[in-house]
Amino acid sequence: MNILLVDDEMLELDQLEYLIKNQFPKWTIYKANDASQAVQINKQHNISLAFLDIQLPGKSGLELASDLAQNYTMDIIMVTAFQSFEYAQQSIRLGVVDYITKPVIEDELKGVLNKYEQLGQYSEPIIKTIQIIQQEYSEKITLNYLASKIHINPAYLSRKFHEEVGLGFSEYLNDYRLTIAKKMLIEHPALSIHTVSEKCGFNSQHYFSQMFRKLTGKSPREFRLEVPYR
Repeated sequence: MNILLVDDEMLELDQLEYLIKNQFPKWTIYKANDASQAVQINKQHNISLAFLDIQLPGKSGLELASDLAQNYTMDIIMVTAFQSFEYAQQSIRLGVVDYITKPVIEDELKGVLNKYEQLGQYSEPIIKTIQIIQQEYSEKITLNYLASKIHINPAYLSRKFHEEVGLGFSEYLNDYRLTIAKKMLIEHPALSIHTVSEKCGFNSQHYFSQMFRKLTGKSPREFRLEVPYR
């Protein structure tokens, strides 16, 4: 898995690289001191996860995050010495997946990286495919669409996905949508079953309910009633 670290302070880059390598020694890490270098690295390599310092010379980390989010498929984590609510808000609007502060605490970083442990076992095309699914699950997603996004043949992607993940693309997509639906049913009790179905990418509430019962043994309504609201 390819990781990009962007910070204008070399000591900070080296420390972050050390902490990440300590947990995931097989990951490939690229380092940049500013937005221009970061863009060049992204043109040459398939980056799956980027850590961006907010305070960069020239183009800021938030501006860089916006550019990367629009042009590439990757998860972005902002790193800053400033605990600013405004920065956090801007990061969320840009689709940044997390936000950590300096000095980086090893345990906090581990908590952020743990969810990428399984991704690190896959090839770059499959990592990209899974990231697109997790970012766009509420939209209509087809195999051809995914293949075009990562510039590979659909038949090859289908075969490679099944080989590495152990599930077909459609099965993985439905499972992920249903996982999100379970969380949404619990955390947003005011949402109707129909709304949850739509927000999770299902065109039909009937089909959603069928798939939900197949996974959990309960209808969405029964599941919601049996789990205490948080």
